[in-house]
Amino acid sequence: MKERKSIVTPMLILIGMFSILGFAVGIDAFFIPFIKKAFNISNTMSYLVMTATYASFVIFSIPSGILLKKIGYKMGIVIAFILLSVSFFLIGYSSNIFSFLLFLIALFINGMGRVLLNATVNPYVTVLGPQESAAKRISIMGVSNKLSYAGASLILAVFLDLSNVNIQDMTIPFYIISGIILIMGIFSYFLPLPDIKAEGEDDKDIDSPFVSENIIIANSKTSILQFPHVIIGAIAYFFYTGVEVLALGSINQYAVALGLPSPQNYVWLTSLAMVIGYLIGVIFIPRVMSQVTALKMSALLGLLLSIAIFLVPVNVSIYFVSLLGLANALILPAIWPLSLADLGKFTKIGSGLLVSGGIGGAVLPLLYGLIVDLSNSYQNAYLICLIPYVFILFFALKGYKIRTRNINVGIEKN
Repeated sequence: MKERKSIVTPMLILIGMFSILGFAVGIDAFFIPFIKKAFNISNTMSYLVMTATYASFVIFSIPSGILLKKIGYKMGIVIAFILLSVSFFLIGYSSNIFSFLLFLIALFINGMGRVLLNATVNPYVTVLGPQESAAKRISIMGVSNKLSYAGASLILAVFLDLSNVNIQDMTIPFYIISGIILIMGIFSYFLPLPDIKAEGEDDKDIDSPFVSENIIIANSKTSILQFPHVIIGAIAYFFYTGVEVLALGSINQYAVALGLPSPQNYVWLTSLAMVIGYLIGVIFIPRVMSQVTALKMSALLGLLLSIAIFLVPVNVSIYFVSLLGLANALILPAIWPLSLADLGKFTKIGSGLLVSGGIGGAVLPLLYGLIVDLSNSYQNAYLICLIPYVFILFFALKGYKIRTRNINVGIEKN
């Protein structure tokens, strides 16, 4: 019972962390159509909102892993909140002075905060309990994350009107959000969140008879690049982030293009589909299906839906876009534990490398916007999702098994 309590308390705290992360990501879905109108820019330029945010996933990802190794998970959360607070303040200020450049800089800082928070909470949840049930724990976090994601559009819609855009309406709300996030950052410093470590992460653990042979081999390595499954996992995470951000971030704009009523509410359909997927993970992993099985099924569903979006009538296709949320839900919960398995002292650096794949959230939506401008078809542009789901399927079938020599024991059970 004591062990259960020690897991439950951090889980409850982390649910709050994931909620904030979901809100920070959720503003992008609302910003894209809003900023397009406010600055009178093209579809491609409007997706610079995501590019500015996710560029930090490449620049700051490895440094975030190194930083976490020095300061630990708890201080990482505190600093992440401070970065988010600064970014929201600058978003409000940029809207006041009508500066698109400062707005993009603010989003880059926002991305830095999200990188650090991602590099903290995802591996923390992964190592908090048994590895085979990590996807279940991350799925629990995902429910709060995606509800907050959709809630961001709902909250912002109170202050910002997509049908009557006035960019200065952003100023006061984001000053308020900045203050709330800063207070939460200060408060998080005092939360009872233990700074746990993965197996073998401490050098002193190597002499312990309880450390597995895989970890001993891993800790004899000299670089994170000697672990092929992490590199392949980062690429899979690149594609996952791309299709997830695209499905969530483009659906409101697609609804605007189709002339549908209350277009800001369509992101709720995608988020609801993701929540359903997460609940499936909570119920069935690992008791009924493994993390690997969940990943295979998710990739196959994503492939089928991407083809269906292209084939069905345009007014129906938007609902298949929302169903991509169901396909995406269990991909991240499976990629993290499979990629971070058996890293020992390289766990935090591996986490940083994995987060670098988040740049997919900038690249794929930007390419999507370019295809829309060139083809004048939102529907056809969703074919860009096919390649990501094919690679994710490869990772689920073979990629996660490609380890350094001798580090192949017991991986099938995941």
